[in-house]
Amino acid sequence: MKKFSRLVVLIAIACLVGGSVAVADGVETPMREFTGRIDKIKKKKLIVDNRMGDKVSFVKVDETEVKGEKENWKKLKKGDWVTVSWKFIDKPRKAYVVRVIPEKEEAGKDL
Repeated sequence: MKKFSRLVVLIAIACLVGGSVAVADGVETPMREFTGRIDKIKKKKLIVDNRMGDKVSFVKVDETEVKGEKENWKKLKKGDWVTVSWKFIDKPRKAYVVRVIPEKEEAGKDL
């Protein structure tokens, strides 16, 4: 009887662990955002400078969408202000959405 009880408990634990892994795979990973000015752009890579000492590179993937003031990766250029959406788990960072935003005023810039 003890062996049967242990077997039932082990099967139940295996089902719970397997079920939680299956549920975790179905959960959508939240997106992160990074906003700054394009420092460099190539055919498949984008480097964004947030003007506070951080430069982050992103790779273009098939799912990459360009939205906002420009609608095409080829139209992006150095100096454009963008917000890039990416997933924290990506290594290297993948640009899923690149939203081109209006140029921001520089701090300390005279009007």
